Amino acid sequence: MYELTDDNFIIYAMKHYDNPSCKGLDEFRDDLKRFSYVKRLLKKHNAGDDLKERLIVNHLIILYNLFGVKATAQMLFFKIDKTYWGKLKSFLLFLNVMPMDNMSITQEADTLESLRNI
Repeated sequence: MYELTDDNFIIYAMKHYDNPSCKGLDEFRDDLKRFSYVKRLLKKHNAGDDLKERLIVNHLIILYNLFGVKATAQMLFFKIDKTYWGKLKSFLLFLNVMPMDNMSITQEADTLESLRNI
């Protein structure tokens, strides 16, 4: 597995970016912001806000369509704090895209249950 750092994250993302209709660098940057949006939504839920399951699922689906399964998973686990990995794993299991090398992370049962009720 490729070791991601802050220095090589953008290069790694560009290498795996697959959007034939991309009109330029601004659109690429907008797509990269989705990693931050997912992180922010998970963080807000930890702070007591409602979990916006559908919004997170939509962002994740778009990310997986743009960057591919392996690269998106690696970038998500790099960008999102370990504190939220349990919630993230629940979403990835729900979407059936959880990488096998991260199976030791404990998913959150309440998050998985709320996803089943979508």
